[in-house]
Amino acid sequence: MLKLILATKNQGKIEEMRTILKESDIRDGLEMHTLFCYPDIPDIIEDGNTFEENARKKAVTVSKYTGLITIADDSGLEVDALAGAPGVYSARFGGEGATDSENIKKLLSLLSDVPSEKRTARFVCVIAIALAGGEIQTVLGECSGIIGTRERGTSGFGYDPVFIVPEYGKTFAELGGDIKNKISHRAIALNRLRSLLKDIIHQD
Repeated sequence: MLKLILATKNQGKIEEMRTILKESDIRDGLEMHTLFCYPDIPDIIEDGNTFEENARKKAVTVSKYTGLITIADDSGLEVDALAGAPGVYSARFGGEGATDSENIKKLLSLLSDVPSEKRTARFVCVIAIALAGGEIQTVLGECSGIIGTRERGTSGFGYDPVFIVPEYGKTFAELGGDIKNKISHRAIALNRLRSLLKDIIHQD
């Protein structure tokens, strides 16, 4: 059994990551823990300029602290009409400690005069895996969509209620976990991570 840490306290991310990895063919070889199991680990300041920088920093820091294999992701929303914002500031777009609702409110306010054809956006997820020996690898997942004009749906978290997937004509919050966990940026990145974990389990 391979013991690893999901380096996050975001309950939404934890649920998605556990669900996707447990549905894969490596689920029986994994024992997954989160930062809630390690309360003494200090908060990690995400001060990188890219998703990859932040993911690497979190994975390496937690792995060094615990001596265990660590998976860390950094993800966010990039809106074309806002020159890629909120980007790495997605979680605090509405200010430090902002709620999902406050972040969405600011986003919709900035896009209030932008027509639908120019509201293109993408969710981006970079996942870093840090091994106990210091090796680190990353994978990338992206999902393209359109930013709606109002919140729709009740599931998910973050910007899910305003992120419309054109193929379905629904927001992530309307699609629900079953579909989102197959097509989302995090799902794509985690599926790419599976091959790395297979190799690690085999070596272990």
